[in-house]
Parts: sequence; C-alpha cells; structure tokens
Amino acid sequence: MSTTHLIRKTFEKNGGIFRLAPAWVPRSFCIPGRRIKLHPDDYYALGSRRGGIDERWLGSTTLAENGPLTGKNEGISHLVADDGSLIPLTEAVELLGAELIGRRLWDKYRRWPVYSKFFDNLGPLPHHIHHRETHAQNVGQHGKPECYYFPPQLNNHGGRFPYTFFGLEPGTSREEIRACLVNFTRGDNKITNYSKAYRLEPGTGWDVPPGLLHAPGSLCTYEPQFASDVFAMYQSLVDDQIIPEELLWKNTPENRIGDFDYLMDVIDWELNVDPEFVKNRFMRPVPSDDAVPGTDDKWICYRSDAVSAKELTILPGREAVIRDSAAYGLIMLQGHGTLNGHKLETPSLIRFGQLTFDEYFVSEEAARKGVRIVNGSTADPIVMLKHFGPENPDHIRQFGKEIKNRFCI
Repeated sequence: MSTTHLIRKTFEKNGGIFRLAPAWVPRSFCIPGRRIKLHPDDYYALGSRRGGIDERWLGSTTLAENGPLTGKNEGISHLVADDGSLIPLTEAVELLGAELIGRRLWDKYRRWPVYSKFFDNLGPLPHHIHHRETHAQNVGQHGKPECYYFPPQLNNHGGRFPYTFFGLEPGTSREEIRACLVNFTRGDNKITNYSKAYRLEPGTGWDVPPGLLHAPGSLCTYEPQFASDVFAMYQSLVDDQIIPEELLWKNTPENRIGDFDYLMDVIDWELNVDPEFVKNRFMRPVPSDDAVPGTDDKWICYRSDAVSAKELTILPGREAVIRDSAAYGLIMLQGHGTLNGHKLETPSLIRFGQLTFDEYFVSEEAARKGVRIVNGSTADPIVMLKHFGPENPDHIRQFGKEIKNRFCI
C-alpha cells in the first residue's frame, strides 16, 4: 500500500484524527531534568555526542536545528498509520492540506505553522534570542514567537534554577549590551547583570515574542511556538558551562558574522526595556468562554495571535463534546479515557522508541464537529494541553482586543 493511500485511509478511518508517536530531541548544551517520562536509561539514547534528550516535540512538522549530527526528521512528529507504520506528519500535511489544518491556515502558510514541546532542563539556559521575521528571512527561516506554561504534573522538582531572566532593565544602554557581546569569548560576559530574573510558578506562563532576550529557568515547560528553530545565544557562561561562540552567531548571515551591530539589531529594544513587562507578558490561566458542563477549560497561552493554547480538564466520571474552531495538537498530562473512541492514556514511563496513546492531532473539521471525550475514571480527572495555530478564531473572539503582540508573515 502506498504512503499516500495509507495516510488517507488512516485519516478517514480515524475520523480526521491522527495518533502521534513521541518525538524526542536532544540538545548538546543541556542536561536533562528527567521530568518528561523518558526511561532513565534512555536520556542519552542517541549517544553522548548528541547530548541528553531534554525535549519532546509535539504536533511538529519542524525539523530541529541541531548541527551536522541532526538525524533525519529529528523533531518531526510521526503519525501511527492504520497498519502500525510511522509516517512523518509533514507528509500528511502536504497530502491533505486544508482537509487537515483548515483552509485558512493552508491558504496562508501551505504548512502546519506551529508546534509545541516539553522543554526539560536541569539548569537554566543562556540569555538568548529568537529572531524576528525580518532577520530570520535573512537565513531562509521564519521568526519565532513562543509562549511558556509550567504544568504542575511535570514539575515535581524545580531543578537548579527555577527563575527566568527576561529582557533588560529599563535604563540599560545599547553600549552596555554591545560590550557584553564583544566580550563573549573572554569568559563570563555578564549580560544578565542588566536583566531581571522572575520566579517561575507552576500553573502559570509567559509570552515570549521574537526579539526578546530570555534565559529560561529550570522548570519543565510546555512551549507552544511558531514553526521555526532560529535562535542565537547572547550569554557566554551559564550554570558553569561555557557557551560555544558559534551559538552567538547562529542564524546570522555569513557576510554578517563578526558584525556586533547586526546582533544588536536583532534585539527588539523597546520590548526588552518595557517597564510594564510583567503586566504585558505574564499569563495566569483564563477560563474559556466556550467551557461546557463537566469540564474545566482554560486558556493558558493567549497574549499573541501567532500561537495559542488551552488546558482542558474532563472531571472524574464525566464526558463532554468539545468543539474548537481550528485544528490542534494535544498531549495528555493526567488520567485516561477515550477521544472519539480512540484510547487516551497518560504513561508514567516511556522507553525510547515506544509508542503511546497520549498524543493526537485533530483536524479542523473534526474539531468543529466536536470530539467526545470520556473520562474512564471516577477518581482521576483527564487533563490535556492543546496548541493551536495563528489567528485561532476562538482565541481572537475572546482576546482580540487584549493581544499585545501582533505577528504577521
């Protein structure tokens, strides 16, 4: 049976829903926090040269940028086909197009333009930046808005530094930051001397637009984001680890490498020195206007129209038909049951390469018709996270006037 026929057969048999296999991603500059349920023996399953696995990518058609050793389709989700084989989600999107992600997104992007991930590092990351659209296009990429949510279910410990540096202190001069970049290869360039660290709280989140310097702390983080993996590290030493200079110049055009003024231009200065940063970027969950009986439906990422996300709870012993206006990827955090008859399970431990029933992709048509979720327990709630693409109609209807970061391609 051809891949094309198998994708369509699986799509039709499953009612427009794809079950996804776990997509594990290593980072050579990270130490795993060991909270994403991977078996303890498997955090270095790809070999010590690749580094530890500290990310699981969700509903992804984006290739991870991990240097010359990056594996084929690394970071890309695979659907579990009707015959048990695995097929890259990219191939399903290319074949089904608007049938899968909806006419609105397909006509504008010709791809699934977002993904999410669990980021799980034992220590903090360096102060770094994701490029805005204008700079990302210089290297054939797209800008990368993202947002954070810290699931209580995945944060039984806080790691070494559960605080995140965001932006720069108001009053910081461009000359001070440029000097930090020039001093990148001279030990600690001390760029976070000009920033502020915020204590991270499980059950809350942050909006992180492109152009914003940030040094993520050590909570396990759910990160819905635009489909891009552009970044550059602006801090030279963190958690007693030296950051390679090539990461300072990552995603810089070859003819601008060595040009510190270019690195400065990547920074959205007004965003970084915003005196009302917390008011504009911090997110506590907000109840959804579309919640139905038997559920607790909350928006957890809502300050940007580039990507949005919900936390949906189905109460013990209950079931509900959930309708959304857009396609989405979902990941289980707690409980078990069914989704339109498909198994929902929350595994406690996952071996590298093992299939699970905790991740699905729901097409726009299936989302609009409504999916019936049945909680199989009379004691434990079902809790899942759902990430949506740009300009989600439900999100705009509830938050349109409050969105602080407009993102257009």
